[in-house]
Amino acid sequence: MRNALGGVDTVLLLGGRSEIGLAIVERLVRGGARKVVLAVRDAGRDGAVPDGLVLNGMPAEVHVVEFDASRPETHADVIETAARLVGDLDVVIGAFGVLGSQRAYDADPASAAGSVMVNFAGHVSAGLAAARRLREQGHGTLVVLSSVAGVRVRKANFVYGASKAGLDGFAQGLRDALHGSGASVLIVRPGFVRGRMTRGLTPAPLSSTPGQVADAVVAALRARRASPVWVPSALGPVFGVMRLLPRPLWRRLPR
Repeated sequence: MRNALGGVDTVLLLGGRSEIGLAIVERLVRGGARKVVLAVRDAGRDGAVPDGLVLNGMPAEVHVVEFDASRPETHADVIETAARLVGDLDVVIGAFGVLGSQRAYDADPASAAGSVMVNFAGHVSAGLAAARRLREQGHGTLVVLSSVAGVRVRKANFVYGASKAGLDGFAQGLRDALHGSGASVLIVRPGFVRGRMTRGLTPAPLSSTPGQVADAVVAALRARRASPVWVPSALGPVFGVMRLLPRPLWRRLPR
C-alpha cells in the first residue's frame, strides 16, 4: 500500500539485474520505498543482489527470488511469493528482455523464436499474473518497458521490433481491462538506451541513458499518469510523423 504521503512502499522488479529496472528501484527507494523484491534468474548464485543496492546504503528490505522469463508456468508463483514477502505490491516493473541481432536471427530462426518467447510471451504470462494480484489488491501499477522499436517495426531489427509491438499492444489492452479496478498499467516507450544491452552499437538520435528512463518513469508514477511515457518526450511527436511515412520511404531508412 502507498504510504501516508502517497509514495510507493513496495516494489517488485521482474528482471532484477536490468540497468533500467534497478535505476527505477533506486529512485523509488530514495523516494520512500522500503521493501524491494528482485526477481532474477539463478537467484542462488553469488552476486544475485546487485552491488549497487548494497553499496549505496539504501535503507530498504531487499529480497531475491528466482525468475525465469522463459518459464511462464512459474510466473504466477513468483508474483505470489513476492506478495508473501512484502505484502501488497505498489509497483511491479517488467524489465526483462533480450535485444539480439537480426543477422543472427536470420541465420538461426529457433533463436529468434526463443527471444520472442522472452520479450513477448514472458511478459504476457508475468503481466497477467501481476494484473490479477493488483486487481485483487484494488491498487498498484504494472510498469511495462515497451520500446519505440515496436511502434513501427524496422527491417534492421524486425524480430525484436515485432516482439515489442506485441508487448505494447498487450499492455494497452491490459490497461483497458484494468480500468476501474484501482490497478493500472504504465507503458514506457524509450528510444535507443545507451547501456549494457546496446554496448558496441551506434546510438540513434534522441538516445537516452537508463537513469533518464528511470527519471521519466518515477515522475509518471508520482503523477499517476495514464498515458504512455516516451523517453525522451520528443519521440512522441517524432513517431507520430514516422507512422505516416510511405512504406517505400520507410524501407530506405538506414539499417
